Amino acid sequence: MTIDVTSKIEIARPRAVVADFSADPDNVPRWYVNIKSVEWKTPLPARAGSRIAFVAQFLGRRLVYTYEIVELVQGERLVMRTAEGPFPMETSYAWRDAGEGRTHTALRNRGAPTGFSRLVAPFVALAVRRSTDRDLLRLKRILEAAA
Repeated sequence: MTIDVTSKIEIARPRAVVADFSADPDNVPRWYVNIKSVEWKTPLPARAGSRIAFVAQFLGRRLVYTYEIVELVQGERLVMRTAEGPFPMETSYAWRDAGEGRTHTALRNRGAPTGFSRLVAPFVALAVRRSTDRDLLRLKRILEAAA
């Protein structure tokens, strides 16, 4: 079974502000509850081919994995992939204008759990949805408070 979870939110900030903040891996620990640290494996700036290591705590497990940016269209789309760990995953962000000074943000996680994780994929999908919804709400609070 594959996991394919998309969460969406509208943020009362201009698209450039939302995209710049949320696409910057250095900001991820501020708004992703489960991400504990980020380490660049390639030189800045972020671009296709950039690699970033993440340390996360998810479902009671410590996960260490490296994402590679496979697509980056400034202010519109970011796609990262990892084949590491029990949850090989593709994470994509999309931003579009949602009216004056507002941004529609979509965050999609999809992948196919391996090993034992395959057996609990429905539970993992539910946990990913809860986590992603919570993270987007946290991103909204941070960015709107900075207005």
